Amino acid sequence: MGTVTPFPVPRGLPSQIGFERLELTRILDLYGRMVSAGHWRDYAIELGQDAAVFAAFRRATERPEFRIEKRPALRQKQGMWALVGESGVVLKRGHELGPVLAPVERRLMKLVAE
Repeated sequence: MGTVTPFPVPRGLPSQIGFERLELTRILDLYGRMVSAGHWRDYAIELGQDAAVFAAFRRATERPEFRIEKRPALRQKQGMWALVGESGVVLKRGHELGPVLAPVERRLMKLVAE
């Protein structure tokens, strides 16, 4: 009962790219904080053969406000993480997830007066 049998993958086809548990936890934590602040209302996850994409929406009928992309093929080049804006422009790219999410997390900061 404790044995995990891998699902057979046809030869010649690359396997599916996905998020690891810690990566997805960090992304969903940010999503939850943005929802509670009233910025986002919906999300979508796309797992493909060359990239995994998390898209956050202000409304479900619009384009995603931000997309967080993981492309392992770019790991040795620019970094496998990218933050893409609503217009499709890459806002931030890097080798680690934390610095790539920093521009979105800055939106949650509020100036508190004394």
